[in-house]
Amino acid sequence: MSNLPEIKDALLTVEDRVATMTFNRHDLRNALTGSNLIDDIVNTADWVNRADDVSVLVITGAGSAFSAGGNIRDMAERGGDFAGDVAECAERYRRGIQRIPLAMQNIEVPVIAAVNGPAIGAGFDLANMADIRIASSKAKFGETFLNLGIIPGDGGAWLMQRLIGYQRAFELTMTGRVIDATEALELGIVMQVTEPDSLLDETILLAKRMAAQPPKATRLTKRLMKTAQRMELKDFLDYCACFQGMCHNEPEHLEAVNRMLESMSKK
Repeated sequence: MSNLPEIKDALLTVEDRVATMTFNRHDLRNALTGSNLIDDIVNTADWVNRADDVSVLVITGAGSAFSAGGNIRDMAERGGDFAGDVAECAERYRRGIQRIPLAMQNIEVPVIAAVNGPAIGAGFDLANMADIRIASSKAKFGETFLNLGIIPGDGGAWLMQRLIGYQRAFELTMTGRVIDATEALELGIVMQVTEPDSLLDETILLAKRMAAQPPKATRLTKRLMKTAQRMELKDFLDYCACFQGMCHNEPEHLEAVNRMLESMSKK
């Protein structure tokens, strides 16, 4: 197994090609600022891309919250990531929390967020950076930046409208309204809502199903899904042709074809 990255405020385990990252700062409700979680997420994202024995990443939180986003005490005291004049504060954002969306966008394997509790502000945005979200019935979601007199500084205004459309994203962002898991399901923010005790089991079950697919083709397919969002069809088809040529020359392709032929012969 690939050597695990050095992380401080999260736990990381790997089983059956599924890596599970659990934010472990319950004392801060897993706030992303005022903790080491920014570095932990970025380091884990970089590690996953180099870990050939990992095919899916699950992210979740320990304790009652998924993530409370920014540390409000630091905001009140103009400390930590929120200190300094305009230029200094902007630079801290670029070198701090804005590293998360860039790292998450570049993860080569499927990412599933198991939202165990409140995902608020940047914590909500982090959940939206995953490919799929499964929520506990105790989860809550809020794009609450305006409630604090600030903007979504970590990419939330870019992320959510691509997920649920401009109008719905606009309303949630402009009102700062906190919604429950049921409404999040109705809006298409989450794919599934489970009972709290079964959240991780249901998430891992889906993750293992994805992780059982041929690993190199899985990574290429995720790259295609991301690239399709920003390419014209003709250029995209050329891209697909190149990737398909790579797949046809991988041993995992022939192994998968032979398994399929074997299963067909038994019917």
